[in-house]
Amino acid sequence: QVQLVESGGGLVQAGGSLRLSCAASGRTFSSYALGWFRQAPGKEREFVARISTTTAYYADSVQGRFSISRDNAKNLVYLQMNNLKPEDTAVYYCAAGATAVVFPAVVSAYDYWGQGTQVTVSS
Repeated sequence: QVQLVESGGGLVQAGGSLRLSCAASGRTFSSYALGWFRQAPGKEREFVARISTTTAYYADSVQGRFSISRDNAKNLVYLQMNNLKPEDTAVYYCAAGATAVVFPAVVSAYDYWGQGTQVTVSS
């Protein structure tokens, strides 16, 4: 069982930066792949980024602007978001799941989810 708690969301102007954090419980944190998803009002939850033991993977919409990282010693995963755009506005969710999956960018690839943190980017 893994419990996830996100933090770091807020209001930022376009072009600004935020760093989201996700704290995880559980002694097997390092064995999970970790992902970030987001959901804007009226839209489906969409993939943002994923990190397994050694590989990071990004949605095209955030490639080059966002960076995912993890600290296994502290049970933390981060999402550094730079050059934010109004279309990045959403609730951001941290998720944990198995490392070996066929489709790593889908919601069903993850077993555990946080409660979400709001990110609002003003124009």
